[in-house]
Amino acid sequence: MENRSLNIIIEKHVPFLAGLLEPYANVRYLDSAEIDVEKMRPTDALITRTRTRCDRSMLELSRCSFIGTATIGTDHIDTAYCAERHIAVVNAPGCNAPAVAQYVMSSIVHMANRPLSQYTLGIVGVGHVGSIVEKWAKAFDMRVLVCDPPRERAEGGDGWSSLDQIAAESDIITFHTPLTKDGDDATWHMADASFFDKLRRAPIIINSARGPVVDTEALIEALDSGKVSKAVIDCWEGEPAISTELLRRAAIATPHIAGYSHEGKVRASQMVLDALTNFFTLPRISLGMNVSMRVPSSVRVVDLVQTCNPMTDTAALKANPENFEQMRDSYKYRTEVKGGKID
Repeated sequence: MENRSLNIIIEKHVPFLAGLLEPYANVRYLDSAEIDVEKMRPTDALITRTRTRCDRSMLELSRCSFIGTATIGTDHIDTAYCAERHIAVVNAPGCNAPAVAQYVMSSIVHMANRPLSQYTLGIVGVGHVGSIVEKWAKAFDMRVLVCDPPRERAEGGDGWSSLDQIAAESDIITFHTPLTKDGDDATWHMADASFFDKLRRAPIIINSARGPVVDTEALIEALDSGKVSKAVIDCWEGEPAISTELLRRAAIATPHIAGYSHEGKVRASQMVLDALTNFFTLPRISLGMNVSMRVPSSVRVVDLVQTCNPMTDTAALKANPENFEQMRDSYKYRTEVKGGKID
């Protein structure tokens, strides 16, 4: 059904959507910096990414009733305000989980100086991404410790580790939590000075979750003191104005592209497109690119190395940190790693 009174803004770096909604709506494609209160005033729906802050100051004069973010996280959206205004908020949970797991495991392979089976891996946050990392690490015969208090409370059972145990026993620690500031499970600066003081094995620290999960200054001090042996950083505090001191010290440093696979972007765009057409009672529109949500139960080192090389991206970012956002926006989506048996 045609609805030319429907006004939609699509952040122009959300891929694969150009031209699809024009038969049903007035569509504008804007850079995130161009999306402001005036542009939003006549807008009914917004499809965006993490760079657009959606809050009262952006939305209070708008007639917007739908926000779709082609990302896993929603910390750029004031969801409480949107609920108050009856603005539907939709994200794309799990869309790029295999890609982030691919990045993490490839980084581990690049950082390892002994067989993977000799490492203990601590995973903090065992959701879409963390559970894949856990599965693949165990397939490499790594000892794996998992910390996820909300899941532990909900599911019970054995096999869960505390954050203190992760700190004491892990050779590698990777974070896969959302960013939250309140409550018992707040993750803002979860890895702070007190956490680094509890480390016992000079682990590799990996942050491909959210930048502020790790306290930048505390991590720099931990690297300088030897409490942390190496850092792998894809998500940074203050993006795109990242810490040049942490950049200099990081063994792997990339511009927030851990989840940037072709398949992940297809999933994300299709998920928010489906949500939008359903919300406004439009015909379903397919991107025409069918991508499976199934994940390999195991992967091979050779395939990880061939499909994801974070060292190339590290060299580029270290050479030109001021181009962080440009590198992110122009990143050539990689293909997700294939594996053996598929679950």
